[in-house]
Amino acid sequence: MSDNLPTIEFPAAIVDLRYPLMRLRQALDGKGPVRIVAMGSSSTAGRADVVPYPYRLEMYLRQYFKDVVHRPDIRIDVLNRGKGGEEASEELERFETDIYHDDPALVIWQIGTNAVFHNDQYDVDVVAGNIRKGLAQLRARGFEVLVIDPQYVTKMLWDDRAELSDKMVRLIRDAANEAEVNLFQRWALMRHWHVQNNVSFEQLLDTGDPDKLHQSDWSTQQISLALKSAMIRAIGLTA
Repeated sequence: MSDNLPTIEFPAAIVDLRYPLMRLRQALDGKGPVRIVAMGSSSTAGRADVVPYPYRLEMYLRQYFKDVVHRPDIRIDVLNRGKGGEEASEELERFETDIYHDDPALVIWQIGTNAVFHNDQYDVDVVAGNIRKGLAQLRARGFEVLVIDPQYVTKMLWDDRAELSDKMVRLIRDAANEAEVNLFQRWALMRHWHVQNNVSFEQLLDTGDPDKLHQSDWSTQQISLALKSAMIRAIGLTA
């Protein structure tokens, strides 16, 4: 990958979260450790030599509270509960052990990619129904939730997947709106970088991935920074 990467934008209309993260703010105002659970598939779990977003997010949040808020005492843990190849259907079965057990201040749920990638195994409408079911369960237990939609990459646009990807993104947005939870628009942000900022798919993709599905280390870093900034603003601080 070229070192001459284009300048990218983080449009507020895409990046900013809709709802304040009040439960997370209350936890950060306290003295105990702050737990965030990251549930999802390989974008969460990580792959090969690409550092996944949960570990980056943990580091960026810790740095922010140490250097900007001057709270070096606050411990922020982002617990990685990602499992490659899964979708909402399988992840619902892990809620009890991988989310409820830790009682996190925030649940980040990355979903939708495998429904499109493995379109021979999943029906996006069924997956969307399981997403709504999962969000209802999380909300009923009082959890604050932030949903992350799919990545904008080559594999999600090939063959018959482009239309299916658009549908999945729309269904996730509708489910988040219905449940009144935050949505981090990864798809729209990466599309903006590609279309408006001339970032090539080679730069967005892990070039070692034969599926042309997984993000590069660089684009994962940028997504993590955008997510951190969005969360900081949503808890009422300045990113």
